Amino acid sequence: MDVFIQQIINGLTLGAVYAVVALGYTMVYGIIQLINFAHGEVVMIGAMVAFSVITALAPSGLPPLVVVLIAAGCAIPVCMALGYVMERLAYRPLRGAPRLAPLITAIGVSIILQHLAMMIWSRNPLAFPQLIKAHLYNLGGATITNVQIAILVVSIGMMAALAGLVYRTKLGAAMRATAQNAQVAALMGIDANRIIAATFVIGAGLAAVAGVMVAMYYGIAHYTMGAQLGLKAFCAAVLGGIGNLPGAMLGGLLLGVVEALGAGYIGDLTNNVFGSNYQDVFAFIVLILVLVFRPSGLLGERVGDRA
Repeated sequence: MDVFIQQIINGLTLGAVYAVVALGYTMVYGIIQLINFAHGEVVMIGAMVAFSVITALAPSGLPPLVVVLIAAGCAIPVCMALGYVMERLAYRPLRGAPRLAPLITAIGVSIILQHLAMMIWSRNPLAFPQLIKAHLYNLGGATITNVQIAILVVSIGMMAALAGLVYRTKLGAAMRATAQNAQVAALMGIDANRIIAATFVIGAGLAAVAGVMVAMYYGIAHYTMGAQLGLKAFCAAVLGGIGNLPGAMLGGLLLGVVEALGAGYIGDLTNNVFGSNYQDVFAFIVLILVLVFRPSGLLGERVGDRA
């Protein structure tokens, strides 16, 4: 039972990050039906910018929490600007093109961002400064760290804030209207270009925070870290129902739990031949099963709620 609770804690922590990243995928898809495969690289850029800021401020004597907050505060606007530039230069000119064109462009943008990061921060894995000392707390025979608690709290807070933005504000109403029918929304005075750009910017801001959380959790940052994380978050979005905000949240949490339980129990049953060494496989097994048995995802795709 202790192992089960421990794996649930680990899975929810990882799943919360997947959910935050998956929200960026599902928001963009809900608005313009584009799978932005460069979204994972935005997560990576957020982690790298935070790494540079933390490395520069670490000797300053500032409290560790303040340094982390400053780093996140620098990563968020950088990623937001990057999201806007991506939408404005790479995707907007192709909005009326066949769907394959923006999809290939997204893959190209992903490769470009990876190589730019490699040139700026080097190809070597970077040890992310662990400024915040880990404290362990007992929970039903399992342990949870203050970093895991912070990741869960921040992730849930961001998901709640995004849901409030989409369903309780004028901007959110405009996003839902544009997602439902951009032409009709334009006739009602909604600037579709501005709303689509805002969607990319908001998703990129969430990705920046996710990048900081992932780097702090694992203690490492690398120019390829966003590729696999992005694919898993995409799996989470498909699992919950891409284009559906609650679906992305549910899919991310479920995927994290499935990975953790698979790595823990299958690893024990096979003497670690499988399990943690192959935990990445579980995400894609789930994706295949969902596409075969329920292509619309667990919560389906409610067109009126897409944002």
